Amino acid sequence: MRRERHVAAVSHLSVTSSATATASKSVHQSSLAALTLGALGVVYGDIGTSVLYALKEVFATGLIAFTPDNVLGILSLFVWTLTSIVSFKYVTLVLRADNHGEGGLVAMLALASQAVKDKPQLRRVLLLIGIFGTALFYGDGVITPAISVLSAVEGLRVFSPALSHWVIPLTLLILFVLFWVQRYGTSGIGRFFGPLTAIWFIVIAVLGIMNIWLNPAVLWALSPHHAWRFVSENPGVSFLILGALVLCVTGAEALYADLGHFGKKPIRLAWFAMVMPALTCNYLGQGALLLGDPAALENPFFLMAPTWAVLPLIGLATLATVIASQALISGAFSVTKQVVQLGYLPRLNILHTSAKDLGQIYIPMVNWGLFVAIVLAVVLFQSSANLASAYGIAVTLDMLITTVLTFFVIRFSWRYPLWLCVGATAGFFVIDVLFFASNALKFFEGGWFPLLIGTAIFTLMVTWARGRELLTARQVEEGMDLPSFLNAVFVSPPQRVEGTAVFMTPQVGTVPTALLHNLKHNKVLHAQNIFVSVHHHEIPWVGMADRLRLEALGHDCWQVELNFGFKNEPDVPKALSVITGLGYPLETMTTSYFLSRDTVIPSMNGGMAYWREKLFAQMHRNASGAADFLNLPNNAVVELGSKVAL
Repeated sequence: MRRERHVAAVSHLSVTSSATATASKSVHQSSLAALTLGALGVVYGDIGTSVLYALKEVFATGLIAFTPDNVLGILSLFVWTLTSIVSFKYVTLVLRADNHGEGGLVAMLALASQAVKDKPQLRRVLLLIGIFGTALFYGDGVITPAISVLSAVEGLRVFSPALSHWVIPLTLLILFVLFWVQRYGTSGIGRFFGPLTAIWFIVIAVLGIMNIWLNPAVLWALSPHHAWRFVSENPGVSFLILGALVLCVTGAEALYADLGHFGKKPIRLAWFAMVMPALTCNYLGQGALLLGDPAALENPFFLMAPTWAVLPLIGLATLATVIASQALISGAFSVTKQVVQLGYLPRLNILHTSAKDLGQIYIPMVNWGLFVAIVLAVVLFQSSANLASAYGIAVTLDMLITTVLTFFVIRFSWRYPLWLCVGATAGFFVIDVLFFASNALKFFEGGWFPLLIGTAIFTLMVTWARGRELLTARQVEEGMDLPSFLNAVFVSPPQRVEGTAVFMTPQVGTVPTALLHNLKHNKVLHAQNIFVSVHHHEIPWVGMADRLRLEALGHDCWQVELNFGFKNEPDVPKALSVITGLGYPLETMTTSYFLSRDTVIPSMNGGMAYWREKLFAQMHRNASGAADFLNLPNNAVVELGSKVAL
């Protein structure tokens, strides 16, 4: 695989890029308090709104007899699930597995694949596992906004049952407005996310403490022996309710995904200082309410509040769920861009919504694709209770994949002893498998929905990656050696015109199709010719010192290789502007960029099933222009097409 060879060739690249340096400098200049506050809004919005539905759904299974001992047992399971999965697994272990300061499943996948690069078969398996996990992220991205906003708006039924028929329309309206404003960017309102989420955590903590005060016996649930007693007395039921119990840790992956934005210390501080105490207090408060009034099981979160506070609480909960959804939407944009640059999706139209922050992007296809799927989920499932059945299967599978990739990182990248690697991950692996197995039982109750979305995205991703391999192989097979071709051309050179021609070519040392067409139809060659190949690597950042490799080919021709990480912004003119050794300045006004636009023709005897070749051809045809993706000036681009049969 050509791209893999490029990755192996640059595994030594330095990642002390200007972008990383700028981010590091920004972190040091910003106060720890400000970063911690920002982390509350972006990192913990999803897990922070789980209190709206998690405990209710555990008892809604109908599998648990409503007794004080069982209530304490369930609450203890909540507390120790948060402790083991979030505090121990993610905050303590997974946050350490940063890819040069970046986190998330894509960064973990890149780190794991690099760690086993000398084991091709294992590397290929890990790539498939990681890509499937990334595809499942989109399934999670559909369920999270749907269940979060819907569960908040369902508070109207507590305020007044007569308003029940407004729940679905109002949910859809809120979601439409949320997705509609994405095109304008969120930097203006983003500064309020942290403070609003902080208010949310304070409010849910206060509500919990108020109810704990009325029934302090609920504090016994903090002891793990209540969890152990419940599990030992009800092993079958305990396994079955794991599918609902996991709802209390949905959003834990965001801890790792947003590592590059905030750093480890603010994320850890926010969790231990505010988020975990607030969640624990609220779950215990809901339990205290249920011990005194079992009828409150209808909606224990909103019924914790005094009657006069229900409507303001619905408003605050809606804001909190919108913020949680916004963080996930922004994450979907970011992940999609990274996956595109790693070569698992075709180029998409990516718009920048902020002149100051390159990370603020908007991808119309992803935005409206998510919206349509979310609307379908809301209309199809109708309630947060029904959506809860669909929620856990994608989340738990992603958690399991993270654990598997973590093992290979600490074993083959950090080179810890095998016994220590197994000891560090085996317990989490067993827990993740149990959670996934329990959720798998709900496949026909809705679990199929996020899996269907994830499988569809996975099919697109692996088809695109395989199609690019076949296309590259065909281009190499049919291509001509560039140095030999130039030597032959200059035996009887064509007329040369003033200016510089930059020929974009995917293969180093191969004659670009655009050059052949230019010579055939225009019968001229520019005074200076630069053949540029762009490589994207499985590291987040490639520094400017390692960005460019220049090789003289003679006759005022040069071969240039540009290297970008999956979080770098690919800007070819900017990268070329730092070239030294050409003997002349690269003038913007006299430089033209030549691109080859290939039309893929499926064939019956290709390397993929015919339907996959047709799918790849359609994706290739609909991919956005390379000129925009590479930030080439539109008024200086010449595209010349050709047909390639797979």
